[in-house]
Amino acid sequence: MTPLREQDVAQGGLEQVAHVDRVASLTGVRAVAAILVVGTHAAYTTGKYTHGYAGLAGSRMEIGVPIFFVLSGFLLFRPWVRATAFGRPDPSVRRYAWHRVRRIMPAYVVTVLLAYVIYHYRTGGPNPGHNWIGLLRNLTLTQIYTDNYMFGYIHQGLTQMWSLAVEVAFYVVLPLLAWLTLVGLCRRQWRPWLLLAGLAVIAAITPAWLTLVHAGDYLPDGARLWLPAYLAWFVAGMVLAVLQAMGVRCYGFVAIPLALICYLIASTPLAGEPTTSPAKLSEALVKAGFYAVIAALAVAPLALGNSGLYARALASRPMVFLGEISYEIFLVHLVLMEVVMVNVLHYPVYTGSMLNLFVVTMIVTVPVSWLLHRFTRVKPPRPLAEREPGFTPSDRE
Repeated sequence: MTPLREQDVAQGGLEQVAHVDRVASLTGVRAVAAILVVGTHAAYTTGKYTHGYAGLAGSRMEIGVPIFFVLSGFLLFRPWVRATAFGRPDPSVRRYAWHRVRRIMPAYVVTVLLAYVIYHYRTGGPNPGHNWIGLLRNLTLTQIYTDNYMFGYIHQGLTQMWSLAVEVAFYVVLPLLAWLTLVGLCRRQWRPWLLLAGLAVIAAITPAWLTLVHAGDYLPDGARLWLPAYLAWFVAGMVLAVLQAMGVRCYGFVAIPLALICYLIASTPLAGEPTTSPAKLSEALVKAGFYAVIAALAVAPLALGNSGLYARALASRPMVFLGEISYEIFLVHLVLMEVVMVNVLHYPVYTGSMLNLFVVTMIVTVPVSWLLHRFTRVKPPRPLAEREPGFTPSDRE
């Protein structure tokens, strides 16, 4: 197939992506992901995650992490897809890498350093990572690369950062994946069906890796948290980038009910116990598959040009505001939740109201996250390339 003209794709509905509501809704869905992550930790901290089906449903709010991963796959792979589809030069890998470092590291480093200072003066549970080596590992996002994960470099207020370590690993390999699929496989030609087939092969790395991880003691125990175990979630977003360039549409009134049905199914024992990594291979495969589908369905209407009620709700000012600070909410909420649990609500661990803990944590977390965002997010002057017709602010992500 020959490269498409942008106006050709616009006639298929892609033009709406440049509309402010399209950008806003993609920001708003980040708020949903962050809220879900806070919710699942509230379920865990109050012990509600063990209370039957409702507890499993609460624990499955960790689906916020796959939503973040799908968004990253979509937004970061899209510039390479658009370059091939529209006959543009490939994105600069150096610029891409700098944007990733600038976006992720300032707020992260501040959070890690403050967490270590705070917990130096707090008495907590077992804290294997509360030492200088743990600090170095957490600062470099290498805490998951160990054969003794649970007793290695975990910090009590930073346990959620395993997913950020996975995200950064994806950032590192994405240019290689883009080269393999768009250059090595498609020969720089716009061959969307061949590209989708290549992405399907890459997604198959996840079930293969999970099978290897559960087959024996060949890999470190931390390997359950390495990128290959979650690559399919990123690939789901990469697929959306290809479908967007093809002019495919997706409607919220179809996608969201399907996502909710899949969520209810994933909240059964079919997807395993309420843990990050299920013990059985069958459970791990079910969980990985359903989470990929749920997260993709949550993002698809926003990525593929639907402007219905779902998109408008996520484009509302409160959701966009929370979406803008969603990364900072993710970073700081666990430290603040522990402070709220002990010093505000006075709940012993694994007791108390999940709803109360969630609400108070959000009340405390939002202003702190805004401050962290305000003082660590540096926006450079817009490059000339970003002034081209068809460029959207979310392309920077």
